[in-house]
Amino acid sequence: MSLIRRNLSGVLVLGIPILWIGLFMLLPYGIIVTYSFWVKKYPTFAPAFQLGNYLTLFSDPQYLRVMGRTLKISVLVSLASAALAYPFAYWLVFRCRSAKLRTWLYMAVIAPLWVSYLLRAYVWKTILGTEGVLNSFLQWAGVISEPSSIFLYNQFAMVLTLTYIFIPFMVMPIYTALEKIPVNLTEAAADLGMNPWRAFWTVTLPLSTPGLAAGFTLTFCLSFGDFIAPFLVGGPDGNLMANVIATQFGAALNWPLGSALAIVMLVVVLTIVSLSDRMERKGMTGGV
Repeated sequence: MSLIRRNLSGVLVLGIPILWIGLFMLLPYGIIVTYSFWVKKYPTFAPAFQLGNYLTLFSDPQYLRVMGRTLKISVLVSLASAALAYPFAYWLVFRCRSAKLRTWLYMAVIAPLWVSYLLRAYVWKTILGTEGVLNSFLQWAGVISEPSSIFLYNQFAMVLTLTYIFIPFMVMPIYTALEKIPVNLTEAAADLGMNPWRAFWTVTLPLSTPGLAAGFTLTFCLSFGDFIAPFLVGGPDGNLMANVIATQFGAALNWPLGSALAIVMLVVVLTIVSLSDRMERKGMTGGV
């Protein structure tokens, strides 16, 4: 009897998560994969098995431009976030002597995550707009004589906004990775005659690679699938893949093509996650 109860409890413990994953992750993915092979037939679409939707994506210049733009923006956002987050996290871990100040600064980075995403994106639309803070300051400083529209509705505005929104996801894993590095390793490097820069490149940076890889993955995947910031600050030439997918499932009513584009996005994200996992494992086992 006890064996039956044990088996039943095991089935319940494992069965509910498996059922949840099957219903809310695997089943939707299966539906999207199926739709990606269907054809658009006015006024809706019809079942079929053909590769026309994928051929359209990789042969039509407009879709290739959108995919290239999305990759470029995502990479730029990830690089900008890493360039800002790494020095900040390094200073917090190794240079900030006050534990209280370290905690406050770390919480200041995480705090924006508690604010509405839409509000954070709208802040930069307000700052960069013709009547925004930046234009007002430049006019007050005498740099420009009238409001300029060059700061908004372009790729620069998209990168800036997305970097601001997603930089906490870069700071957190880097901070965690740096915090795990034993202090005696850097002290040993100094005892062996290494200057601070050489010790950083030889000891600190390799050991923090897992945090960098995790931060890059999070930032890249989040910006790769974003569609709100491009809509608010990107302008007419700022559409990314997520915006095109939303259009295909909405106004265009071309679910097969939208599904094919979603599968392409999924493949790209899974590829990045796999590469990141390999880098993290290599960083963890590489040693100094």
